[in-house]
Order: sequence, then C-alpha cells, then structure tokens
Amino acid sequence: MTSPETVTWLQERTSLGILSSEVLNAIAQVIEEQVVSAETDLVSEGTPPEALYILVEGQLESNSTNQTNPALACGFLPGAVIELKELVLDELTPFTITTVTDCHLWVVPGDKFRELATQYPEIAQAFSRQLAQELAQATSALEYEQERSVALRPYLVTKAQRGIVGTSRYAVKLREQIRLSAADRKSVDIFGEPGLEKDNIAALIHFGSPKRREPIIKLNCGILQTSGADLFGRAGGKPGLLEWLGEGTLVLNNIQELPEELLPPVTQLLKTGTYTPVSRSEEAAPEPRPSKARILIVSEKSQPTIERSVGHIIKVPPLRVRKADIQAQVEYYISLYTRARGVPKPHITPEALRRLQSYDFPGNLKELKNLVERAIVQAEGANELTEEIFWPAETKKKRFRVNLLNAYPNLRRFLRSPWWPDRINYGFTATAFAIIVAVLFIGPQTRDRNFVLNLFWAWWWPFFLFLFPFLGRIWCSVCPFMIYGEITQKLSLWLWPRKLKRWPREEAEKWGGWFIFGLFTLIFLWEELWHLENTAYLSACLLLLITAGAMIFSALFERRFWCRYLCPIGGMNGLFAKLSMTELRAQQGICSASCTTYQCYKGGPQKGEGMETNGCPLYSHPAQLEDNRDCVLCMTCLKACPHRSVEFNLRPPGVELWTTHVPRTYEVALLLLLLGGIYLHRLPELQSWLGLQLDLTQFWQHLGLSLLVLIIPAIFTFAAYGLLQVFNNRKSRSFVELAYGYLPLVLGGNLAHYLRLGLSEGGRILPVTFATLGLSGEQLPILVAHPAVIAFLQGTTIIFSVLMTILLTQKIAKQKVRTPKGLAKLSLLWQHLAAIALGVSMWAIIVF
Repeated sequence: MTSPETVTWLQERTSLGILSSEVLNAIAQVIEEQVVSAETDLVSEGTPPEALYILVEGQLESNSTNQTNPALACGFLPGAVIELKELVLDELTPFTITTVTDCHLWVVPGDKFRELATQYPEIAQAFSRQLAQELAQATSALEYEQERSVALRPYLVTKAQRGIVGTSRYAVKLREQIRLSAADRKSVDIFGEPGLEKDNIAALIHFGSPKRREPIIKLNCGILQTSGADLFGRAGGKPGLLEWLGEGTLVLNNIQELPEELLPPVTQLLKTGTYTPVSRSEEAAPEPRPSKARILIVSEKSQPTIERSVGHIIKVPPLRVRKADIQAQVEYYISLYTRARGVPKPHITPEALRRLQSYDFPGNLKELKNLVERAIVQAEGANELTEEIFWPAETKKKRFRVNLLNAYPNLRRFLRSPWWPDRINYGFTATAFAIIVAVLFIGPQTRDRNFVLNLFWAWWWPFFLFLFPFLGRIWCSVCPFMIYGEITQKLSLWLWPRKLKRWPREEAEKWGGWFIFGLFTLIFLWEELWHLENTAYLSACLLLLITAGAMIFSALFERRFWCRYLCPIGGMNGLFAKLSMTELRAQQGICSASCTTYQCYKGGPQKGEGMETNGCPLYSHPAQLEDNRDCVLCMTCLKACPHRSVEFNLRPPGVELWTTHVPRTYEVALLLLLLGGIYLHRLPELQSWLGLQLDLTQFWQHLGLSLLVLIIPAIFTFAAYGLLQVFNNRKSRSFVELAYGYLPLVLGGNLAHYLRLGLSEGGRILPVTFATLGLSGEQLPILVAHPAVIAFLQGTTIIFSVLMTILLTQKIAKQKVRTPKGLAKLSLLWQHLAAIALGVSMWAIIVF
C-alpha cells in the first residue's frame, strides 16, 4: 500500500511525522488495512506486541488492572499510533485496548516493523529524541507539581470526615443540597451556627464533584494579608494560591473575618471568575486573570454582599431542630470512637438518649461528639452509657427545675390513674354540684344558715386563692362548670351526631379576654349591689349562668372552648396561675425527636405506655407552653405521652413573668379589675376610712360609687407609671409589661379579704349544716380564730404581697435595687411607692 496521500497523512496526522519521507514510504509499503468491529480487544495487557497499529477512523479505549496509575485509562482518536514504544523497546503491552466503535486501522506486522527499524536506524533515533522531549516535559511538570504541592500543603484538605448522618427532613434536604452543589462548578455559600462542621460539608461537595482529583484547600479569612498577595499573588512576582490551585477548590473559612479591603476583589472573583494580582502603587494595574478554581464560602451568618454573588446557598440547620437525628448521630460517634481505639462498643440507654434529646446543644455537633467521647471514657468499659454520665450544660430555661414525677413515682401513678380527674369529676363533683345548687335554691338564704353558701364564700374562695401559688389552675381540672359542659357535649353528639365546630382562634384570642373582663365586671357589680355573699339563690343563679355558658359553647365547639377563652373564673385562675411554683411542661427535644403522632395534643389510641385519650381539652401542647395560663393540670398529656416527655416541675414562683412571658392588654385590664374588686368588697370600710357619707341603700349612688372604686385603683397605677416615665431618663418597659408586677399584691389583697370569712365563719360549718337541715346545732363544736389572729394573718399577707410585688417588678424590669443618691434616680421608685400606697390602703380597710 503505497501512495503519496498515505505518506502525507502519516506526516500530518501521526507522531511518525518526524521521520523522513524515505522511511515513511518504506513503512507505507508494508501497511495492511484492517477493519475491527466494536467491543473487540485489539491488544491485551501483559502480552508481547504483535504489530504497529495506526488508527485511521473510529475510537479506541484503554483500561488496565493497575488502578494506581489512572493515566493508563484513556481514549484514542484517529492518528493515534499504538504499540510503537513497545516494539522499539521490546516491552510487554501495559494495557488492554478495546474498540469503542467500528475502527479502520493501518497495521504493520511486528516482524516487518523490526526489519524496518534495523534497516533504518533513524526510526530508533527519532523515537529516542521524542522520549527525551517527553522526559524533559515530564520533569518540568514534576517540578511544577512539587512547587505547587509545597505552596498548597499547609492548606490542603485531604478528605471529608463523614457524610450527613440522620433521616430527618433536615438531613435529607441537606444531603440533596450537597448533591446539587457537587454537580456543577458554581460557588457555594455555606452558613450556620458554630459547631456544625460546615467545612466538612464543603469537603463533601468537592469530593462528590467531577473535579474530586483536584486539590481542595481551606483558607481562614482572618489570617489573610490585607493586600491579598497570598491569595491573588503579585504582578511579575510570587504566584498566589489561586494560581497554584488551578481547577481545584478554595474554601474561604469564616468569611465574616475577611478584611474589608479584600471584600471587593473577592466579590469580583465570585461574580466574574477573574482576579487581579497585587501590584505596587507606582506600577500600572495588571490585567485581570481568569481563575478556574471553585469557591466555597463558610460562615456563621449569611453575608448579604457575598450572597448575591454565589450560585448556591446552603443554610446548615442547628442540631436543636434535628433532634430526630441525635440517636443516629450518637451511634455514629460511638462507633467512630470505639473502632479508633479498639474498645468494646457500649449501648446507650433510652433515659440517656432522652436527656440528650431534651438539651438544645448550643455547641451543636462538636459538643455532642465531645459529650459522647467523654461519656465513653467515664463509663470505663461498661456495656451501657447511662443518664448519669451525660451532663450537658443546663439551658437557662431548665435551671432551678425539679421534676416531681421523677422525685415521687407514686405521684406519677396517681396522676396517670383513672382517679385523676375523671373519677373525681364524674363520681363526685357532678353529683355534688347538683346538690349544692339545689340547696342554694331551696335551703335558707343566709350564710349563717346555709352550709353551701358558707362553703362557697368561707371555704372555696380563701382555699383556692391560697392554692394558686402552689398548684396554679388546678381548680379547673375538677371544675363542675366544664364537667357539665362535657356531659352536654357527649349527650348532644349522641342525640344529634355531627362534627363540632372548630375554634375561631383568631377572634377568640382577640376578643375572649375582653369578654371575660366585661363578664367579671358585671359579676362584681351584681355581687355588690345584690349582696350575693349573703343571698343563696342569687349565688346559685351565678353558678348556673356560668354553667350554662359552658354547656352552650360545649354543644357548639369541640373540647373546652369556654374554659380556655370565655370563662370568668378560668380567666382569673389563669392570671393567678402565673405566680405558681409548679408547672406542667414537656421536654421539647424528646417531643421533636421521638414523637410523630402528637397524641397529647390531638388524642389517639394507646401507644407504648401512653394511654388512649381525646387529647388536650384546651388544645395546648405541653412542649409549647410558655406560661401556666392555658394549662388546667388535667394530666391528659401525661397519660397520652409514650415517651415520658411530660414533666410536672417545681420551679421559682412566677418565673415565667420575667423569662418567657408574653404580656397581654386584656390580662392587665382583668388584673386591675381584680385590684379594684378588693376595694369594692370593702366598700363600707372604704367609706368610713375616707369619711364619705353616701347612702348605699340608694341604687344609683351605690352603682356610681362601685364603678368609681373599680376604676380608681387602675387610674392610680397609671399615674404612678406616668411619674416613672417623667423622672426616669432611661427607656423603661411598657405599662402592660410592668403592670404584672402588681399580681402578688392583687392575689394577696383578695386572700386577705377572704381570710376573715374563712377564719371566722368557716369553722362554723357544723352548726350551719344543722341549721340548713332545720335542726339546732348550737351545742356543736366550732373552730373560730381570734380577731387578733385574723388581723395578724391579714396584715402579714398584705406586707408579704407588697414585698413580692416590689421584687417581681424589679425582675420584670430586669434591674437590681440599689441605694439611690436621690429619689428620682431610682428608676422604679414611683411604681414601688404605688405598691406600698396600695398596701397601706388595703391594710386600712381590711386589717383595721
């Protein structure tokens, strides 16, 4: 096969073009044409070369069992000369070559090529020169790679530490974001709280990308030169890291610490993919250079300037929102630690896991890893990691809390039993309430002859006012109003099957509190103007009216809508419950990590140790409670929870008022109304103290004075706040916030008022009961406190309430009392003086 076209093609298209025309013509004379079909092995690895192959048309591909040298795996296009080196140096074929498509080949048999090489020494000489050039190029490339390695070595990231552990939606989304970011070459902004191993996410993106074999370096922005020479290099001088990096990946760690001078050039790099080397001021600015490096940015917060210039944004979720992944993360850290040290793998107990899930981990993954490693060391080879050896730092919210359910297991058993509160409610309270109302209607009408009226005013009021600081809104769990509401609800659904209305929450939140305020105002006026304290049938009417409201709204709406939003007694109870030293809460970590059914909130069938319930009657989730207002301690959530997440805590009294509390205007209005109610209950004593001579037998005079008495204490507190604003140069809290400071005084004043009835008339219950039945009980024992004892207890209650009001006001204002140089310099002086003045006035009308 000889022709000028063949020789020309060999000269122009192959590496044999360095040979003379005479040699090429001799080669052309021995060429044989061959067509090889696709997927055929042309040569085999480790065999002697059989011929010289020249690819004319088609595509070849090599592969090798030697995985340490990736250069052996490559493709061949037309013009490729195959097995030339092996024939000249008499070596074995280093790899297998396979046809990818049907190939047209020119073939020179091996024995004929060797004869030509002997006949024409020029072939070996030319090949030797080519090898020498390739060697020089390889040496130069090796020297460059050595310099590059030295420049990049201090910053190299060798591998990703681990993948994203867990199955939560946050973990799944994060893995998907990493996958999408690895698929292209766009820059990425990775930000999140400290301890989330964001630099490891950057490594995962790089090593998951097509350029995984290129280097990845991590550069702390806080140590960069303000000139940027170490990153961008100097014009005509030392190259920068970007030049050495080539097509690799640059991780700019802690971008928030980047010197301000470097923000414009880094933004230019992100936007245009170019950078300008640093030059001296007297030199002309060099031309921008293109950079093929990929930029990954790591920071603790999103950077608006940078954010607009990047292709992908990844916000790494904190561990506190990924509580469902904590178990998998802990298991991973345990495996990692035990494998590295060759120690037995311990098992973590459910109690220990729950403790970890209830903690918010401000240090995120790094803190969790340290906790696990510390626990393994403390376990000293034990096969279990128990709750006692995990001691994360307590969050501020959990400080000074004692879970009474853990301290007293019998209390847990009782509160989870059918006795609380169902058997009490339906076995006793429902029947007793019907009897009470009947006795109020048909029995004697005065308190000294009707034992129910005595129980209501001399027992119930002082007892539950005294109970508020201890057990909050517990009365509502056994309240007869809602027992009859629930009975009505069940009967109406049985007689008329239907779906009850859902709560109009927005309207109820907006207007429900004001409805309670208005209803309580009417109750106060009715009580004062018609002497409810000493009129049995009117007291019965009041009870029936409240019960009717509960029954009507229970027939319309699901669960206890009346109890949460409209009941006047419930509104008062919710207000005073804020002062309680106990609370019902749930561990948010356990709820978010372990719970998927929310049976405590929605209700559901039995699950694990959780019982079948209808869910919280007030639609409150215990993990979301911020104060005691919307919890009636019915313990439905405790019974429903299969994860032991619910806690009944002992806590500092009223702690929510200066921590998690959200002030509400209508609550403050009710608080001030209850404050005015103290004076309204003592209207004759107030008249005498003020020297007024109004005739309270006249209805309109009585009504006008009653309204004034309800309003004036509120005006007095407003005036004190106005003076506080005038004399306080610093910005103070709003009146709605500070007004909650009066709550101890309001509770104490009401309790001091009802102590007289409780201690002077409550002990006469036996003769009063006999009188109710028409019998003589004059010889029956009574237990009545001496007036001096009553006065002492009333006075002590008022003094203690004033002190607690001052302390609570300081707590709410987040200020410490300090000795003033001048009265006007004590910022809360006027509010404290107002509390003292109110206390003195209560003393005057209640104690004396």
